[in-house]
Amino acid sequence: MARIVMKFGGTSMAGIERIRSVAARVKREVAAGNQVAVVVSAMAGETDRLVGFCREASSLYDPKEYDVVVSAGEQITSGLLAIALQAAGVPARSWLGWQLPIATSDAHASARIENIDTTALDASLAAGEVAVIPGFQGVDDDARVSTLGRGGSDTSAVAMAAAMKADRCDIYTDVDGVYTTDPRIVPRARKLKKVTYEEMLELASVGAKVLQTRSVGLAMKEGVRVQVLSSFTGEDAPMADTLPGTMIVSEEELGDMERQLITGIAHDKNEAKITLIAVPDKPGAVAAIFAPLATANINVDMIIQNIAHAAGSTDVTFTVPGADLARSIEVLNQAREAIGYTNLVHDTRVAKISVVGVGMRSHAGVASTMFTTLGARGINIQAISTSEIKVSVLIDEDETELAVRVLHTAYGLDAEDVAA
Repeated sequence: MARIVMKFGGTSMAGIERIRSVAARVKREVAAGNQVAVVVSAMAGETDRLVGFCREASSLYDPKEYDVVVSAGEQITSGLLAIALQAAGVPARSWLGWQLPIATSDAHASARIENIDTTALDASLAAGEVAVIPGFQGVDDDARVSTLGRGGSDTSAVAMAAAMKADRCDIYTDVDGVYTTDPRIVPRARKLKKVTYEEMLELASVGAKVLQTRSVGLAMKEGVRVQVLSSFTGEDAPMADTLPGTMIVSEEELGDMERQLITGIAHDKNEAKITLIAVPDKPGAVAAIFAPLATANINVDMIIQNIAHAAGSTDVTFTVPGADLARSIEVLNQAREAIGYTNLVHDTRVAKISVVGVGMRSHAGVASTMFTTLGARGINIQAISTSEIKVSVLIDEDETELAVRVLHTAYGLDAEDVAA
């Protein structure tokens, strides 16, 4: 008997027929003798609808009440799935975040899970019930409903798997695994059998939308084996433990035989470039720029400080998430006197292209191949950032697809057969 957490996203829960399909898939796992807990997202589009209601009610809404409203979407789908399972002859009950409880911090709308009490859940599973749990939500120390931020259901599922000591956490999405790049851009992209936690963390952070970054970090910390699968396969599809999705595993489990130089290429168009002109070239100048941005919880990625001008000043260029551009400009304008820059220029028509792979640790020339390949196609690099297993460049947004295609070929990632 295996203990499994199954997580289904919003597209999988978008309507009663799809919920019935999920129930049929869960029933097969139960029939195989497994103990199953299911974590569900709200129906596709429902959270956006609820967020819209909050904004219409007040532009300065209370985050605690916001969490009460937006957590309702997962409450509905957990109840509906429990009903569908019961109708299919499977004993099931729904558990809300406060009933287990799933204890979180009090940072409403972006809370972090601190502890999950599985006592009642273990008893329910032992009695043969399927536990249906709403993702994205928990309860703080004041017994107020809290939510984990957008995409938080992935984190809920991984945290639940860790607390339950589950054998596996299956994440069912609208894709059937992790690919070497976006198959919509490169039809010859290959589905990967295994990806390390570190690689998936980097891919998720630089634009791959398969898993939420926090969920991957938690899986790595807790050693949870995560599998990415498609929820849109037929009822006669193989069982999840034999279905060839993508398994997110430790580097030790991956082994040397399956390790590749480059695992995947990600792209992100949700970047904005900011350049501060004529910043004084003196100690503390850079700190004066980035300290107020950090205080405002704005993440800065690529940073370039140009050669100093003759007048003792320099230009500083960096990137921020596109959604934070307006707030970044406001923060920098407020700190303009302290920073001392003469002008601020921004550009939203940029994209970040990243190559990721644990094989970089032991192979030289990865960055050189990237720069040479892009240069040969006339693609200008505006900024560069690196980590131990990642190289990212900033380019013009209009050249995104060309860059992804040529790099995918340059690193030998193209599948020999498009259908592979």
